[in-house]
Amino acid sequence: MSTLRALAKAQALAAGVAQPVATVRHLHLSERPLVLVPLAMAGEANAPLAALVGTAPDEARLLIVPQPRNRDQRFRFAAELAAVVLPYLDSFRSVTEAVPVDRGRDVRHRYVDAPQLLVPNPAGISFLRLFGRSTRFRRPDGDYPVHPSVPLLGRWLTFFAERAEQPGSSALVALTDALTLHWATGQSVVEDLHLPALLGWIDPPAGLTGAQAAARAEDPAVCPPAGPATDPEFDNRVLAPAVAAYADAGDDAARDEAYAELERLLRDQLAPTWELMWRGVGLLRALPPGARVAGRWDGDKDAFTGHAEHVDAGGGPQPRRDGAVTAAQRLHRLERALTSYAVQRAYDDPLVMAEHRLTGEAFVGDVTLADPKRVDDTGKRPVLRPRIQLLTTEPVRVPVGATLYSPARPAQKAKVVFLIPAADGKTEVVLELSGGMGRGLTAPPGSVPEVGERLCFTTLSDAYLPAGAFPAPEETPWTHGGPPAARADDAPVASDGDPAEEWA
Repeated sequence: MSTLRALAKAQALAAGVAQPVATVRHLHLSERPLVLVPLAMAGEANAPLAALVGTAPDEARLLIVPQPRNRDQRFRFAAELAAVVLPYLDSFRSVTEAVPVDRGRDVRHRYVDAPQLLVPNPAGISFLRLFGRSTRFRRPDGDYPVHPSVPLLGRWLTFFAERAEQPGSSALVALTDALTLHWATGQSVVEDLHLPALLGWIDPPAGLTGAQAAARAEDPAVCPPAGPATDPEFDNRVLAPAVAAYADAGDDAARDEAYAELERLLRDQLAPTWELMWRGVGLLRALPPGARVAGRWDGDKDAFTGHAEHVDAGGGPQPRRDGAVTAAQRLHRLERALTSYAVQRAYDDPLVMAEHRLTGEAFVGDVTLADPKRVDDTGKRPVLRPRIQLLTTEPVRVPVGATLYSPARPAQKAKVVFLIPAADGKTEVVLELSGGMGRGLTAPPGSVPEVGERLCFTTLSDAYLPAGAFPAPEETPWTHGGPPAARADDAPVASDGDPAEEWA
């Protein structure tokens, strides 16, 4: 936890309401997200019990499994969920756009928009990941066939779960993570995983403090758990008798009545979280998006287009386990994305950049001198190298010769030439600029900072990060298992497998 976030949490506790830790929204919000609130049976490995799903507050569709231990009913639930999710995904596949590549010498096409799934908390993402893993290898034929949409749903859920691991991705978002990215509460990080309590701090009801609203929200009778877990008291006293009544129903009329009662009970459990989901979406929509959010969403659109083309071409489902080279490439890709995401957030948001100013990775100063016409002729040919002088009251913990960048002109580099201590603890910093000024010996207007301009300079760079070099999979070193061989766990699971292992 950074110093500023710790301070914001302390201020939230003192003020009785969550404190903002961002001035802009650092994630994309779709105009039509698919909100999915899952509920799983306690004590069972990913046994779905119910889900409330829809793209608008008044379009919630309830799906239930009357007997979660019944494999046929579980896969019937999967087919019903696929009937909602797959058409939603297909609705984004009608229009494409041309994207220039190879410096404009060629183009590629991608969909103009991509779907977005919203779940209450990280446990909801884990539920979808495991649900996708347990359905993507199923078969529509054999001894225990499933509906053809079930394995397709599993592949798409796996895709979204993998995108959720990508820093900066907005394809699958846990609402608690999205909210805590922008607000700090007066409760612990673990308590922030409870959506009702979190929203109690951010937007408490009139007359209540954040702590009072959170304490009230932790009462299961007021706000049931936000999925996929259920309240043990509800399981024992309410749900278990209702499930038993459905299982023991002797005729169709009794079964229909028991089913209707189950629907009512589960809707009552999920409806409060459904309302909180859209309330949280409204709070996030009130924040203006960061300047670089659209670029990260383009990455989600590229990933969505690529996976859709893979599925259309008859490509196989994602393997259960990555090979050594694939796993290393994936880890490297995630590390690069994490570095880039941290820099982009700092460039977009002064509050995030303030955390780096505290650690000495950035400072803010006023331009006191500027020489925009300075030319360096010591090399083979003269080059434009303007110099500026900044006066800052902040500690400058970068050495002479370091390269700095400014969010105001990210394409421009600034080399530290002199650090001169001034009066009253101030520091004069002389910087030599390069890049972002064209190829001539005259700087275009606005490309060089002017006297009186207040700027932030940082060691954080938003420049392109080249990918690492990895061997081909067939050249996997012996230290990592050698070249991959055909593995049984990469093949589709037999339809007559152990039902207990299907959902593990």
